[in-house]
Amino acid sequence: MGKNKLARWAELETFNNVIQPETGGQFGKDHPVKGNWKKEIFRNGNPIILELGCGKGEYTIALSEQFPCNNYIGIDIKGARMWRGARIADERKAGNVAFLRTRIEYINSFFERNEVSEIWITFPDPHPGKRNSNKRLTCPWFLNRYRNILKDNGIIHLKTDNTELFNYTKSLAEKNNLSIIAATSDLYSEIYDDDILSIRTHYENLYLKEGLKINYLAFRLEKNRIIEDESSKYQQGQ
Repeated sequence: MGKNKLARWAELETFNNVIQPETGGQFGKDHPVKGNWKKEIFRNGNPIILELGCGKGEYTIALSEQFPCNNYIGIDIKGARMWRGARIADERKAGNVAFLRTRIEYINSFFERNEVSEIWITFPDPHPGKRNSNKRLTCPWFLNRYRNILKDNGIIHLKTDNTELFNYTKSLAEKNNLSIIAATSDLYSEIYDDDILSIRTHYENLYLKEGLKINYLAFRLEKNRIIEDESSKYQQGQ
């Protein structure tokens, strides 16, 4: 393991804006921060918005600066990447930014019901192929876990360069009669009034230089609507 990675992990432990549970996972165990983000971490009553698979935290940081009336939490399992965003937020004394190092599968152990207002999923692993569809962060199993922590009709945002993932998620939303707010397979060829879509990560700019199209989808999750796919029924995540 590289010295830089070890050093970043060590420094990550010193940041007050990082929640990092002990090695071994949190699945099935509630972390003390659950239900207490506004009171203990942000010390305000503003809405909480998550970025899943935040990587270096570029999007989380940019959102927090553009919309200071919201609280933002970047979530990822790779601490060496997260270190960069956490360090920037620490240096800038950004009070509305936090980072959580954990697997997305364990998300219900860190957030109470209705504690989250929106979720961003930015350029996740698309897990190509039908056989791998149940690993996608927008598959029914994950969406049903998000329902637990989102407010009723909370918004899911997806940005991806992968057309298969975009079409899969859009089809899933349509088949479950979810309210679709926006859907485009070529984000930057269309005009959106929302400045939130102007934020671009390092890798997103690389994709654009390569001539790739950026897909964007936003839809609402109803608290009492269990999300299902064609082959099986998914029970609400615990």
